[in-house]
Amino acid sequence: MAAGEAEWSWGQTRAEGPGGGSVVRRILLGSQLRRLRESRGITREAAGYSIRASESKISRMELGRVSFKARDVEDLLTLYGVADDAERAALLGLAKEANVAGWWHSFGDVLPGWFQTYIGLEGAASLIRIYEVQFVHGLLQTESYAHAVVTRGMPDAPQAEIDRRVALRLERQKTLVSERAPHLHVVLDEAALRRPYGDRAVMQAQLRHLIEVSEQPDITLQVMPFSFGGHAGESGAFTLLRFPESDLSDLVYLEQLTSALYLDKREEVAQYERVMERLAEDSPDPAETRDLLRGLLQLI
Repeated sequence: MAAGEAEWSWGQTRAEGPGGGSVVRRILLGSQLRRLRESRGITREAAGYSIRASESKISRMELGRVSFKARDVEDLLTLYGVADDAERAALLGLAKEANVAGWWHSFGDVLPGWFQTYIGLEGAASLIRIYEVQFVHGLLQTESYAHAVVTRGMPDAPQAEIDRRVALRLERQKTLVSERAPHLHVVLDEAALRRPYGDRAVMQAQLRHLIEVSEQPDITLQVMPFSFGGHAGESGAFTLLRFPESDLSDLVYLEQLTSALYLDKREEVAQYERVMERLAEDSPDPAETRDLLRGLLQLI
């Protein structure tokens, strides 16, 4: 993640689920290797030397930002004094699973490297909480609305690239109807609904889609209305991710123009959780939100 060094502090556990599991496993394995190294008082430089690599590679491995070679993991475990066969087998198995390519790798031609980790984490989450200001969040966009958003953001891109980016967005939405679908809680600022993307028909279809999906049991949708005035979401859009594994800490994802920032320090995550709770408390409830959406639909 180019903007900010995430301080991953996740414990060892199992991470099931299609797509996202490999990303989580990579981070878990890196965290385990870091703890083993630190418990033995071994420097990153010394660890790198043992696998014929640089200190920076050890850092990237421990942050879960690179794939793992079985030989490197074996050599590091030996260096760290891990001799128990069962423990070694478990960590080597984690390394193998961490290298499984996610479905999104087929979109590598249009997918920024810094966004790939997020897609994996999104697919592995059990609870996704979002505050969005600029437009309807990608997980809730219709195809025509997504096309309008991508086109507006990349006016000079060839049509084929725009179509690929829209297809990627629609593919991400499949997690909401999967066997292990997360609970999705979205608070949209009214500005996101007032700002037109596409023509009148596109906006009407998008609002109808929001009304429809808000009826799903695993989706909670609220709108922060203009009439409320200033509110807790003054810092802008953010995403909170929670995972089914109890040892994995909650994570805040902040997207920027050319990179992203991940926060997992407990005190920082707690601040965003409080903001989300305030937004949810101050916004109309889901039933009232549907009424608000129907009202906006009549105005278009």
